[in-house]
Amino acid sequence: MARSLHAVSQIVVIALTIIIPFALADLTTTIDPSSNWGTWEGWGTSLAWWAAAFGTRDDLANIFFTSQTTTLNGVSLLGLGFNIARYNAGASSWNTINGTTKMVVSPKMIPSRQIEGFWIDWTSTSPSSSSWNWSADSAQRAMLSKARSRGANILELFSNSPMWWMCKNHNPSGSDDGSSDNLQSWNYQSHAVYMATVAKYFSDTWSTKFSSVDPFNEPTATWWNGKTGTQEGCHFDVSTQATVLNHLRTELDSRGLSSTVISASDESYYDQAANTLQNLGSTALAKIARVNVHGYQYGSGRRDSVRSLATQYNKKLWQSEYGEGDATGHDLASNLLLDLRWLKPTAWVYWQVLDGGGWGLIDADNDKKTVGQPTQKYFVLAQFARHVKPGMRILDAGSDYATAAYDAATKKLVIVAVNWGSAQYLNFDLAKFKTPGVNGAVVKRWATQIGASSGKRYAASSDTTLNGTKFWSYFEKEMVQTFEIEGVVL
Repeated sequence: MARSLHAVSQIVVIALTIIIPFALADLTTTIDPSSNWGTWEGWGTSLAWWAAAFGTRDDLANIFFTSQTTTLNGVSLLGLGFNIARYNAGASSWNTINGTTKMVVSPKMIPSRQIEGFWIDWTSTSPSSSSWNWSADSAQRAMLSKARSRGANILELFSNSPMWWMCKNHNPSGSDDGSSDNLQSWNYQSHAVYMATVAKYFSDTWSTKFSSVDPFNEPTATWWNGKTGTQEGCHFDVSTQATVLNHLRTELDSRGLSSTVISASDESYYDQAANTLQNLGSTALAKIARVNVHGYQYGSGRRDSVRSLATQYNKKLWQSEYGEGDATGHDLASNLLLDLRWLKPTAWVYWQVLDGGGWGLIDADNDKKTVGQPTQKYFVLAQFARHVKPGMRILDAGSDYATAAYDAATKKLVIVAVNWGSAQYLNFDLAKFKTPGVNGAVVKRWATQIGASSGKRYAASSDTTLNGTKFWSYFEKEMVQTFEIEGVVL
């Protein structure tokens, strides 16, 4: 009899081990309701280059700019609900000026990365003259219109390069050495005129108002080389940036666009952004309302320095461009959490939502104009973008593996967390809140397995409850989960 009881107890232990995964190293993080890392403005994407290829497609507009369900190539996708669209004022045109002068094209230029510009020759600054071609770039303009009609309420105009004829070598891919200014000095103001005129024309003609204008893209980078470049780009020394910024404020104001703010400088690296801010000078800094920075330094660089400078100069701060070739979503989740914790931006913008080589949230070929399947990265970003909404207050989630946001109107707390280590329980402590929710209430959750395309993809569950001031959930290794807790008061 004793042997039989022992056998039964062994079976029970084995069964419980299968049903209830063993928590190897439980972690607890405490959310701080007294913290305030800014009011969230939104999520978005830059429209160049993908929209120049696919700008007429309503299904893609629905996927990126609504939260509704759309079927793409047999896959049912919940939309990401972006509310930010960055429109690229192109630098290319294929006309000849005065019968002899025409654009120089880098031998390595990728055609889909040439964006048609509007100001096709220097003869006249009047937007109603033949020097301007307002039928250009129809596909990207179409996607901008679709985004706006679907609720995108923050639109930014930006430039990768001045119009080709403003460039020293007439090549909008960059200077011949990549490290020197390519904008002709007598065209510093012309570049500002171009950006301001585009902003004014879009507002007056198409009722499309840009909230902000950024005249640069990674300006101090040394890879904008006309001999080897694959895309439009232009180096600007910091002193040149300052001059252009001063001109741009004047040109916007003279067109009645005083409420359109200037953002700058969209440097590629955090450390470059810090250096630019420290050297622009007080006059140019006064023209900037927001600091834009890109995330291509990834896990390196001093995000906190950029945040400190933005705070010191009383500027808003965006992560205005991020992208990489990791289709698993691992790098996106890692760098996004680093941004939210150390950079503390109030908006976050992905670069190419449609692209190949792991860069796209959906795999695509912008030159062949083919669209494939969503990558795992799409669902990883959905864990953040579908829940952290504009107007929410970003809170200190207490750890480097989590972020939190609070909606005062609905009394809803959102927590997004990633487990990088072995499978374990992660615990979330709300004891510091005035009201941490209702004891026993269901905590809705969604989960995505980072890496494995066959793993969970934004899978919803209602199996978690609030236990007093805490709740917990089991995480597989490299899993991201999102939680929504109702009835919370700071």
